[in-house]
Parts: sequence; structure tokens; C-alpha cells
Amino acid sequence: MRLTVKEIADVVEGVVIGKEDTLITGVSGIKEAKEGEITFIANNKYRPLLKSTKASAVIVPRDINNTVDASLIQVENPSLAFAKIMTLVGPEPITFNPGIDKTAVIGKNVIIGKNISIQPYAVIEEGVEIGDGAVIGSCVYIGHYTKIGSDCLIYPHVIIRERVKIGDRVIIHPGTVIGGDGFGFATVKGVHHKIPQIGTVEIGDDVEIGSNVTIDRARFDTTYIGSGVKIDNLVQIAHNVYIGENTIVVAQVGISGSTTIGKNVIIAGQAGIIGHITVGDNSIIGGKAGVTKNVPPNVHVTGFPAREKWEDMRLQAYSRRYPELIEKVKRLEEKIKKLEKKVREMYGEEPEDN
Repeated sequence: MRLTVKEIADVVEGVVIGKEDTLITGVSGIKEAKEGEITFIANNKYRPLLKSTKASAVIVPRDINNTVDASLIQVENPSLAFAKIMTLVGPEPITFNPGIDKTAVIGKNVIIGKNISIQPYAVIEEGVEIGDGAVIGSCVYIGHYTKIGSDCLIYPHVIIRERVKIGDRVIIHPGTVIGGDGFGFATVKGVHHKIPQIGTVEIGDDVEIGSNVTIDRARFDTTYIGSGVKIDNLVQIAHNVYIGENTIVVAQVGISGSTTIGKNVIIAGQAGIIGHITVGDNSIIGGKAGVTKNVPPNVHVTGFPAREKWEDMRLQAYSRRYPELIEKVKRLEEKIKKLEKKVREMYGEEPEDN
């Protein structure tokens, strides 16, 4: 890349403060950046680094207008703007030529769209439908009668079981299993009998699913992942879960069966949600939170059991004072004992046995 600050600002629809003709030849983090490189600030804790960065240009929020050595490019969303710049300067994206590798196994009555790439050792069972422009990676398994939309990218070693429906422009990273059996058993006289899981999984458009995620099929109906949902690595989504549009699920989250998650929800890392409850639209579940009851819309809950954040923080503040309070109670007990002793002596009473 060899662009001026002004040219970069035009790409990201930003406003330049400082020199517009400075030539930019690379990108880097704000701590590591050198002269000739551009960086960005999205988190407030990095703002002090503006004074020390060696970068020639910095993409910043609109409220930063400091006079520093580097040129500033003010934008609405620095992370998104920097991502656009990365596409200009990063390595060429990997592309796959259309075609079916000779080692792939294709079942009967499979419908394959235009410009599809099916990589080595993929297995596509009978009755599968795959839309135009999809890429099916090496060693992917696609079960009977599953439908995959257009322009999907299925990375190697993904398993998509039978009768699953996947929308357009979905990305699924390696090691993920879609449509595995839900965890359902009936226990009779100490013996666990498997309950058939005959439902399915439906995934909307523009969903991205990280590595080693498991999304179980429903017992009867549908496990549903709404359009625009983004799921991080190592997430477990149980049978009959419903996740609304544009929700974000961060790594190592576990969602139990028949839970309903609203739209635009954020579920932070390692949170756990029990089954048969509802999480309202626009809510935030804090990291490691244990959600044991319904969460209303537009609230932020943390802790275990999960409470509204302000309440959980207050309880945590109290708990940090426990050692101090215990010592205080001990001192008060000693004072009470001394007072009781004096009272008994005044009235000539015998001291009580401890």
C-alpha cells in the first residue's frame, strides 16, 4: 500500500486533522507502529499512547482532536474503518477455483449451484442442495437432505448432519458440528434410555460460527439461529434453543435446551444459561454469569446467580468487606463479654461458664 492520509480518509469517510499528504505504506498496532504506518484507537485506555506512538497516522473517534505529531483521521467507528484499510494492505484473500475434486464423494440427487468449489475428501450425502458460489472445505460432511445457501464458506472438518437448513453467506469454521443429537434421556430404574431427536437446525443469513461449536438438533421442532448472529469458538447450543437476529455469543458459552434468546443480545465468555428461560432483546449477559431465571429486555446482568450489574457489583463490594466485618464482630463480642462480667460483679452474680 502507498496511499496518502487524504486518500485513506476518503476510503473510510473520515476527517483529517494534520498533514493530508503524508504517505502511508503499512499498518500496525499503536504500540508497535513505525513511521510511515497507520494505526487506530477504539478503546479509551489506549488514548494516552497517542503521545508516544511512532505511527504517521491514527484513525480515531470523532471526539479526539489532540494536536500530536501523527495525522489523525476522525471516523464514527475506528475498528470498522481500520478493517477497511486492512483489506487494502493485507495479503490477497485465498480463493478456490470452482469445481469438484475427484476425491469428493457425492450422493444421489444432489443439487449443486453455479461456481461451487468442493474440496478433497468432502462427503455430500443424498438429496443435499448447495447454492451458488459456496465453498465446501476438505473432509466436510454434509448429511442427507440438508440445504446450504449461496456464497457459504464451510471450512474443513465441519460436520453438518441431515435435514439441516443453512442460509446465504454463512461462514462455519473448522471442527464445528451442526445438527448433532440433543442431550435427551429418560431414566427408568437407573437406566438412561435415549430419546430420539428428530427435529432439525435452521441457520439464517450472514451468520458466522467459530471453531468447535456444537449446535444440537431439536427434539421435535427446530433449533434456530437468526440472521446476523455471530458465534465465537467452543460454544454449546442445546436442542430447541432459539437465538434472535444479530446476537453475539462469545467463547465457551453454554446455552441449555429450550432457551429463547432475543435480538441484539450479547452473551460474554463462559456464561451459562439454564434451560426453558427467556433472555430479552438488547440485554447483556456478563462473562462467567450464571443465568437461572428470565432476563428482561435492555438490562445488563452479571454474577452467579445472575443479577442486574449494579446489584451484583454492590454485593461484591460487601463481600470484599467480610474479613473486616468478622474482625469487627469479634472485637464487639469481646467488649460485650467484659461488660457482662462487670455487670455480674456489680450484682454479685457468679460468672457464667463459657
